[in-house]
Amino acid sequence: MSNRVNACFAVAILACLIPAAGVALMPYGQDFEGLAQGDAGALAADGWLVYGNVFGPDWSYWYGYGSFPAPNGSGAFCQIVAGEGGAEQGAQQLVVYSDYNNANHADGAHIESNVFQELLIQPGDVTETWVFSFQAKRGNIEGDTTALAFIKTLDPNNGWATTNFITVDLTGVPTTWGDYSLSILIDASLDGQILQFGFSNTATLYQGSSVFYDNINFYITGPVATEETTWTEVKSLFR
Repeated sequence: MSNRVNACFAVAILACLIPAAGVALMPYGQDFEGLAQGDAGALAADGWLVYGNVFGPDWSYWYGYGSFPAPNGSGAFCQIVAGEGGAEQGAQQLVVYSDYNNANHADGAHIESNVFQELLIQPGDVTETWVFSFQAKRGNIEGDTTALAFIKTLDPNNGWATTNFITVDLTGVPTTWGDYSLSILIDASLDGQILQFGFSNTATLYQGSSVFYDNINFYITGPVATEETTWTEVKSLFR
């Protein structure tokens, strides 16, 4: 697919690029045990979305596509898998990887794949601190692939400009499970903006890119959380 065709495709789906969040900030928790591994719509039904960005071999921006309901399998973005967890993670986990259905991999393009939940910040959320916590372990990351978790805010009244991009670098995450978290303080400037939390990777030439995730939570807290927040502490908030 040529860059010109890609650009035309991006324009054609412009209506899909605008986030459609209407759900206010609310706690979210998911251990993936209650989702049907074989259901292609299981992640979409749980509110997960995907968005792709494509950069050329020289990192010039080519196009974006999405947001779309998250697939469960099919070689693109994400799926529910079994057998990658221990006692704390249970039988099923989420794996996030590149969009291997994107043919620009073969051109040496860098495919950025984002898998996320999307919410709307409202006046009552101002002054609150929200934490995004999860467990993660390395899959088959290889070559030039990078991976991260993020909280992002977007301003729909300013061309959907990114106003916050808070990340945890997961590129070198171990092959054993660990606890991670990041947080955001909602100030008055964010009223009416879109908040996304989730995972991203950037890969090229069909290189391996998977990271496994489990015990995901998004919750409100008083003090700002740190990356030392433990899963035991998170679970105590939901008892």
